[in-house]
Amino acid sequence: MKTFNIAVIAGDGIGKEVVPEGIRVVDAAGARFGFQCDWYAFDWSCETYVKTGKMMPTDGIQQLRPFDAIFLGAVGHPSVPDHVSLWGLLIPIRRSFRQYVNLRPVRLFEGIETPLKNWKPGQIDFTIVRENNEGEYSNIGGRLYEGSDEEMAVQQTVFTRRGVNRVLRSAFELARQRKKHLTSATKSNGIIHTMPFWDECFHQMAAEYPDIRTDQYHIDILTAHFVRHPDWFDVVVGSNLFGDILSDLGPAVVGSIGIAPSANLNPEKEYPSMFEPVHGSAPDIAGKGIANPIGQIWSGAMMLRHLGVPEAADAIENAIALTLAQSGIRTPDIGGNARTGDVGKEIAAKTALANPQTEKVRSKDFVAGTKHR
Repeated sequence: MKTFNIAVIAGDGIGKEVVPEGIRVVDAAGARFGFQCDWYAFDWSCETYVKTGKMMPTDGIQQLRPFDAIFLGAVGHPSVPDHVSLWGLLIPIRRSFRQYVNLRPVRLFEGIETPLKNWKPGQIDFTIVRENNEGEYSNIGGRLYEGSDEEMAVQQTVFTRRGVNRVLRSAFELARQRKKHLTSATKSNGIIHTMPFWDECFHQMAAEYPDIRTDQYHIDILTAHFVRHPDWFDVVVGSNLFGDILSDLGPAVVGSIGIAPSANLNPEKEYPSMFEPVHGSAPDIAGKGIANPIGQIWSGAMMLRHLGVPEAADAIENAIALTLAQSGIRTPDIGGNARTGDVGKEIAAKTALANPQTEKVRSKDFVAGTKHR
């Protein structure tokens, strides 16, 4: 039996509630398709920072290096400034492991009510490819004359040809597997150095993919098109900042950020990739047992696809779709009153069945065996 070693960082807030459901469903898929995951829990979080002054140990990256993948819940708590928690855990992992592609799918499911009018399931289905290692998220800069009237802050944006080209190539390759349409997010009319450079790289790369239809929009009108014409898009590629903004807007367009997954990919598989829901730690509902686990569960499916078991990923995604379409078991954010665990059990049960459309679904409590180290 194939075994994958997965590092688990539940993190903060609802991360501790949705991660066990993601594990439950992945284990259900493993029982059906003949593989297993050994889960190794790392208690790194804002609570860790408050106790130790660090989000993770000094050798945290070295501890994570041997794993096949990293399964992350959420990072953030009001007790720790957001830039401290982000730069203490998430960004070092993304950069140390060259996870330069942040992949975030957007899909309108049957059973989800979109805030947009007259759109049906299947009509909105696109994926955002976000550059994940450089761009606007740079730690080059600083502040001068702090506390005075002359105080100033400088943040340096960094675009390299290697960094831009590698994420563009990943986006073009993904578009080739889908509907052969790629849209680039830019702002070259106002940002006069980095974004024209991005555009030049995009057009040069497009010449290598004559089978891919391309277009580009400035980020301001692109956000409007996401709302007015979401069916226009197949694969959308953007810089670190633009991709981050668009990949929150996309799930909002299809009804809930609670169901949105993401993958931080090292496409060459030289380092472990990391899988996490798009949503944050949601401290306002943490501990209430009502967090939507679908974003975490779908992230688990993305992890399995990356690890080379696409049939298991398909089964989980199908189970999510069936649960939303056919079941009244849903969390309050999408109009239900179910508990987090109820949704996880339902999706796990559907994942475990060979033909959930025709077989009677019986919720079974799949226990996620977790190793600690």
